[in-house]
Amino acid sequence: MSEADADPGRSAPLDIIAESLRRERDRAGVSLSELAKRAGVAKSTLSQLEAGSGNPSIETLWALGVALGVPFSRLVDPPTPQVRVIRSGQASLVRSEQSPFAAALLSACPSGARRDLHLLTLEPGGVRHATAHLPGTVEHTIVTAGRMRTGPEENPVELGPGDYVSFSGNVPHLYEALEPGTTAVLVMEHA
Repeated sequence: MSEADADPGRSAPLDIIAESLRRERDRAGVSLSELAKRAGVAKSTLSQLEAGSGNPSIETLWALGVALGVPFSRLVDPPTPQVRVIRSGQASLVRSEQSPFAAALLSACPSGARRDLHLLTLEPGGVRHATAHLPGTVEHTIVTAGRMRTGPEENPVELGPGDYVSFSGNVPHLYEALEPGTTAVLVMEHA
């Protein structure tokens, strides 16, 4: 029994590589022939890999990653969920011994990323539709007052005070106040 058979929610390594190669090649806007040429890999080899067959070496995957401008890990790691929600009171707090202070790490900044911090004020009566941002953009939102819906247009979530959500900002997304006086902190992470 393979690992994929043991856990139906988990894809086999070749399936992950195939999906990752297609996704990154589409993101880069290059043809199969062009990527094969840039990576110094036979077009037939790349075609097999994108079909989920073949037996790729580390060297082949590394060359493809370099040609695509992505780290090796992006080709072999399954993608993380697009939307992550932490409800108020569910984050793990680390308390100070010296003062009445506690902190919860909601999201660590990846190496090389840049973050911009925004304070949002929203009122009911309209939906803010945002276009997709650059690839690699992740949005992190914490509601400080009121209630709102936010996230990818196809899968928004409802949040209340203290709730946190993160999602890929490189897809169309929305912001909608569900109560008057809604405020939130938005952190945009750029790769």
